[in-house]
Order: sequence, then structure tokens, then C-alpha cells
Amino acid sequence: MTDLPGIVITGGSGRMGQMLIGAVQASDTCKLVGVLERTGHDWVGQDVGVAMGGAAVGVIVSDDAVATFAKAQAVIDFTAPAATIGFAELAAQARAVHVIGTTGLTEDDIAKLDAAARHAVIVRAGNMSLGVNLLVQLTKKVAAALDEDFDIEVIEAHHHHKVDAPSGTALMLGEAAAEGRGVSLKDVSDSGRDGITGARQRGDIGFSAIRGGDIVGEHDVLFAAAGERIKLTHIATDRTIFARGALKAAIWGQTQKPGAYDMFDVLGLNEE
Repeated sequence: MTDLPGIVITGGSGRMGQMLIGAVQASDTCKLVGVLERTGHDWVGQDVGVAMGGAAVGVIVSDDAVATFAKAQAVIDFTAPAATIGFAELAAQARAVHVIGTTGLTEDDIAKLDAAARHAVIVRAGNMSLGVNLLVQLTKKVAAALDEDFDIEVIEAHHHHKVDAPSGTALMLGEAAAEGRGVSLKDVSDSGRDGITGARQRGDIGFSAIRGGDIVGEHDVLFAAAGERIKLTHIATDRTIFARGALKAAIWGQTQKPGAYDMFDVLGLNEE
């Protein structure tokens, strides 16, 4: 079918990029129209199917974002902050939905994305899975129900290739816990403990990060008080859950007005 929305995948050679390419090719709701890689990468100029070790699919990997985005109705982007900021401006110019799973974005980065969202749909989330987004909502509700007698610790584990910590999902959970308590996370965040740190401060929201092996993603939110503990847990065993969520966001965005959205909007989980 030729009327399906065309999807461009950025950073196609990465693990998530290849997962997204496979998900688009397997989908009957969209089609692959472009794959981007950085200038000088071995994949540039190759058919993406061949580059991935299979048969040709008729899509040539490019390093020209402007020309590639011109063919797209949506761009799915799990790259790095600097690349994502540049892609946001170009996707907005092309009026393509920009689905962002990039983590490690700063407040300044997010402000630039919000500016681009005045002209096009941007869906940004630290995690695209349904289960994680439900966990975020549960975390907010539990934090709102418990007082500061309960310490909150977000514990996350990922593979040894991951370069940022805490993970984007851990920060989502921390923000949810802070929102539930009616405080700003930046005022109560406690991470990077090492050495003689002193006792934990009442009301702080802590972060612990584990890196090792091929762990896809595990997140616990621990509420610990004297005599009792509550733990909310999500374990991802297959990255395709993130790819499926990203595709859902790309399709959902086709009918939305320009603006900044998240997976709560896509999944209908926003409380407002």
C-alpha cells in the first residue's frame, strides 16, 4: 500500500535502530522510507537490508537528513542529545512527527525541542513501553499516598554499553515520585553516592544504577520505612517493546496538532 505513513529511522546501525527498522518492515500500519547514519559510516550508500546482513529492501542508507526527512511522515530517533536537537529542527521543517527515545537530554535541550514542537508534533519519552508508563503512574499515586517516613529509591539496571545514568526511565520514575509528593526532583535528588556521604536526608529521592552484561532494562521503585517496604517493579526482556511503542507514537502523531507530547498522551493515560 502506498498510502501508509513513511517512517525514517535515525542511527540505523545501532541496536535500537536495527530493532526499529525490523519493526517498521514487519508492520502493516507504516512503511520504511529512509534510514540515516552519520557521514563516513560504512552503511551510508548501502541498501539497509544488505547492510543488516539480509536481502535488499530498496531503501538506501543516507547521511543527508534534509533530503531523507522530506520523504517522511514520521522520524523515529533513538540517538544522542546533540543529534536529536538537530533532527528536531529539520523534522519540524518537514512537518514530520518526531518520536524521540533519546535519553540524557538537558533542560536546555528540552527547551529547544519545545521550540520545535510549535511547528510539528514531537512525542518524547524516556521509555516507550506500556508497562513502564503504567509504572510511572503507579509511582506517582503511591508517592502521593505515603509521607516522608518512606524513603524512595529508584533502582535501575541496564547492559554494559549504556552511557548515561540514571537512565531516562529512572528519571521518569523519580519525576513521578517527586510530583506525587508535590516537590521538585532537582531539590530532593540523591545520586552518585560514594565514600562517606553522611546519612540519607529525609524526603530525598535516591537513584542507584547497575550496569552489566546484556540487561535490557530493569526498574524498581522502593518505598522503605521502618518495619515495611513496598516495591514496584518492571522488567524488560525484549527491546521490541520499545520499538512497538515508538511505532504506536508515530502513527498516533499523524492526527495530532503541533505540540510536545509524551507516551501518556499516546496511551491515553493522562489524568487530565
